[in-house]
Amino acid sequence: MSEIKIVLTDGTPVRIVYDDETDILEIFFGENMPATGIELTEHILLRIDQSTQKAVSLTLVDFSVLTEQTEYGPRSYSLTGLEELPQDLEDTAVSILMSPPVNHYLKLSSFQVSPQERIITAFVMPQPMPMPA
Repeated sequence: MSEIKIVLTDGTPVRIVYDDETDILEIFFGENMPATGIELTEHILLRIDQSTQKAVSLTLVDFSVLTEQTEYGPRSYSLTGLEELPQDLEDTAVSILMSPPVNHYLKLSSFQVSPQERIITAFVMPQPMPMPA
């Protein structure tokens, strides 16, 4: 397991922890605290503080698979977990996902199935990996 600490251009302290044995990358924004977990996919977990509407952490399971490139660009994932949320929590989660610091690591897009239906997708930005201690 290895970790690095950085400060983003907006001043957010970030701690990135990578476990190469399990291929899990965890990104902590500020202090780690109790939070509401939102399973965006079976491999992507966002934890948020609902009172401040800010991200606490982002967990990426099978990180090396999530960041694989396809012949057409980065591999994208449908954020099916958002569909299971109450509308207000979904709106909060999407707002957090589209804003710093989370959008440094996860980029959103959408596919318009019909005028009434859209599918929100995301791709994971490749990251500098922490060096083993």
